[in-house]
Formats: sequence, C-alpha cells, structure tokens
Amino acid sequence: MTESVYKVVELVGSSTESWEKAAKAAIAQAGQSLRDLRVATVDEQDMKIEDGKITAYRVRLKLSFKLEGK
Repeated sequence: MTESVYKVVELVGSSTESWEKAAKAAIAQAGQSLRDLRVATVDEQDMKIEDGKITAYRVRLKLSFKLEGK
C-alpha cells in the first residue's frame, strides 16, 4: 500500500433552509476547485437571527482532500 497525504481546510456554508443544505453548499463550492474530496467533519452549527426570525443556517466544517503526488 502506498502512503497518502491529505490537506484539511476549514469552510463555512450558509443556507436559508437548513444546516444540511449549508453543508452541501460548502462542499459543492469546494468541489469546483478541489479534487479528490475525502471526509467532511461538522465542527459547529449556528443560526443567524434577525427580528426574532432565523434568516440563515450556518455550518463550520473541516474538509479533507488528497494531495496529488508526482
């Protein structure tokens, strides 16, 4: 088995509908510029509230991807 190296980046996704959609948005956006995405870990969830109403669901996550070798 060959050795592998992964990089971990921290992202924040946002959605007006749900935490799940916020996480999906972050991963979809990252997937446009990063290849070989591997694992996402949700570190924090919060909500933005304005005038007593939830206006956004936010998810802070760590996303790993495999670094390409030579």
